[in-house]
Amino acid sequence: MLNTKKRATAWGLALALLGALSFVVTSADARVGGSSTYGSRGSRTYSNPPATNTAPQVAPIEKSITQPGKAPATATPAAGQSWFGGWRGLLLGGLFAGVLASVFGFGALASVLGFLLQAALVVGIIWLVMNYFRNRKMQTATAGASTAGSRPAPDVSYRMGMGGGGNSPLEIGKDDYDAFERLLGEIQLAYGQRNERALGDRVTPEMLSYFMQQLETDRRQGVRNEVSSPKLLQGDLAEAWREGTEEYATVAMRFSLLDATVDGSGHVVSGSRTTPQEVTEIWTFHRPRAGSSDQWELSAIQQAGQELPLAS
Repeated sequence: MLNTKKRATAWGLALALLGALSFVVTSADARVGGSSTYGSRGSRTYSNPPATNTAPQVAPIEKSITQPGKAPATATPAAGQSWFGGWRGLLLGGLFAGVLASVFGFGALASVLGFLLQAALVVGIIWLVMNYFRNRKMQTATAGASTAGSRPAPDVSYRMGMGGGGNSPLEIGKDDYDAFERLLGEIQLAYGQRNERALGDRVTPEMLSYFMQQLETDRRQGVRNEVSSPKLLQGDLAEAWREGTEEYATVAMRFSLLDATVDGSGHVVSGSRTTPQEVTEIWTFHRPRAGSSDQWELSAIQQAGQELPLAS
């Protein structure tokens, strides 16, 4: 019963986060990623990963809750401080409110206070969602370990070099590469099935909010995305690094899949159910420091090159 309540609370917070971040996604794309570049790569969010054989060029991230030059949005205030600067912020806020009231009247003051309250709620929701999902991942670190042996071995060979490790290089092993390939397929299929719960188990809350927004836009337009047969064709590790209590790995992946957007009557309006599409994207994965391969989750997608239909 307790777990059910916690899960319901988490999904309620995720939906609230979706509403708070809905402004960052303005149009629906087919399949996961589409033509967008979004997500977070920690302090490297706005630094492009090194070029690889698979993706010589990478589009920069355009949408992210991580602000340029600032720590990721999951950061929490230091001990003894609050999001609004403690008593000093309260006094400054009261002074500001008094000036507004004297100049514009109490109607304007009420409007401004209402806006500030909404902003405070957005910040609080983001903080709660991020912390909940981080704690859940840490608590279930070994939950999927028993099923690892049943997964098929990948049929590709990654370039094993590491780039950008800095003073804390992160070694990426076979189990990690297996996890990246598995997540590529599982996330694409979950998105095509509109399975928000499966997506939530495999991506960060930020990425979940983007995907849910895309799915909602499709629903309002009366279409749905069908994705099937994802297959990894080639992959390169661009960089892997540690950052505080987090670890990141950025991988360039070329893959094929069947991708079609259909209307309510089942007619294909774009894409194809029979002709595979070949795509090259750069996915960044995230996990807690010293985490297992089962703890990787998708935290960013970047585009590279053109999307071309495969020869039949």
